Amino acid sequence: MKKLVLLSLSCTVAATAMAQAPQGQQQNFVAQPITTGKTVNGWTEVSNGLQYRLWKDAKGERPVVGDFITLHTSARVGDSVLFSSRQANNNEPFELQIRPAQQPRFDLMEGFQLLTEGDSATFRMPLDSVLAMGAPELPWMKKGAGMWFDQDVVVLKQKKQADAFKEKAQKGQAQMKADSVAINKYFKDKNITGTKRHPSGLYYKMLKVGTGDTAKAGQKVTVNYTGKTLEGKTFDSNTDPAFSHVEPFSFTLGQGQVIAGWDIGVSMLKKGSKATLYIPSPMAYGERSPSADIPKNGVLVFDVEVTNIAEAEAPAAEHGPGDGHNH
Repeated sequence: MKKLVLLSLSCTVAATAMAQAPQGQQQNFVAQPITTGKTVNGWTEVSNGLQYRLWKDAKGERPVVGDFITLHTSARVGDSVLFSSRQANNNEPFELQIRPAQQPRFDLMEGFQLLTEGDSATFRMPLDSVLAMGAPELPWMKKGAGMWFDQDVVVLKQKKQADAFKEKAQKGQAQMKADSVAINKYFKDKNITGTKRHPSGLYYKMLKVGTGDTAKAGQKVTVNYTGKTLEGKTFDSNTDPAFSHVEPFSFTLGQGQVIAGWDIGVSMLKKGSKATLYIPSPMAYGERSPSADIPKNGVLVFDVEVTNIAEAEAPAAEHGPGDGHNH
């Protein structure tokens, strides 16, 4: 369910993830000054290896690490679009926070710091470099053929970190109140009884109490689930063949691998437990709908069953030279 419970497109935009290292290989590099070099045929060199071209230069103050920008973006190779925020987010822009670089070269987060509110630009890097960082290779892509990975960006808004956090908190509080009213109306209209409210604002109903201890942060939890909107639209399930992934779904609890409503709700369950979670939108996807089936600021209803709880697998040990492994 990978963030349809994993998404949190948190906020990294899904497209920028293509320019990051595969999971488990990311490092925090020491921030280096971002400088630009010569411009050839409209493309300006950036010190981290990117090239970029400004289509619209609105001037203004550039963002720094910690600031937020709201943008539309698309990733493409030639005329082939790999990702579009307009398609992925119901034509809504994404807001993301500028983070420290995760790559020593070609990191788009550094590229974003070259733009200001109102700018329109394209960043590019050699396709071979993107594939070497773990991006999926499609059959029509040709290594060593001089193909470029292009990221088109339009910056709509820019906010300082403190202002963005204050605005998010205010919006979140107002939305939680509105969602609470909607959920309780839903209970009344559907004649649903026996529900409880978690201090976080999550509502839930225990359908079956399992055995053993409740799941704890850091443990690997395996669940069956079906997700619906408050209006009754089923948008995902790992038990319904209509969604083409009838298989157990496992995640590490309390690590932000799933939406907050799941991390909180599943932490109350034991192995064998069944429950229905009524998740206010700030604890789900909020304004960032991951699909057309989930409305913006939509309350979600999940039927979940915990089938197993296990200790998380330890990360693989690093091997040194001469110990029988050659990486």
